[in-house]
Amino acid sequence: MTPSRTSQLERKTAETQIELRLNLDGTGKNSIRTGVGFLDHMLVLFARHALVDLEVHANGDLEIDAHHTTEDVGICLGQAIRECLGDKVGIRRYGHLVLPMEETLVTSAIDFSGRSYLVFQAPMPSPKIGDFDSELIEDFWQAFASNAQCNLHILLHYGRNTHHIAEGIFKATARAVRIAVEIDPRQTGIPSSKGVL
Repeated sequence: MTPSRTSQLERKTAETQIELRLNLDGTGKNSIRTGVGFLDHMLVLFARHALVDLEVHANGDLEIDAHHTTEDVGICLGQAIRECLGDKVGIRRYGHLVLPMEETLVTSAIDFSGRSYLVFQAPMPSPKIGDFDSELIEDFWQAFASNAQCNLHILLHYGRNTHHIAEGIFKATARAVRIAVEIDPRQTGIPSSKGVL
């Protein structure tokens, strides 16, 4: 019997109030309300492609901009995944995916190593996607990697449309996460020669 891999957390600061629920072994069900339309769209894609159940309800200082909300949601999602994984017994640990999105090709590779590192080589052709600052895509994944305590490498091979690039990044990373957090039936114990992650 596999123990439940779920997390429920709240983050309250002077800038944002966030409630997040995550079931790592879900089916892609989601309820996303951050007040940032493009971020909502990306989180729905993440839930569907990672096959996690995800609820995110956020209130942030959007009268300033979307930076604090986007970054803090990344913090919370990373923390929730780390909590769900616990001591990481039996997981595959590594995941990667090369994902085509029309004219765009993105690779995302992840290692739930217990060490935080982001390599983000995905320049955005346009500074805006609608009214969303495209530089916030990197800020989201930096916050995620730091709090999930994972190595995350995101590489844009090529692409023209900034929306497609962002969508490719979220879908590829979701699929990489899905692979990495799966329970490997051949893996006994923690997948590390050190015996701890």
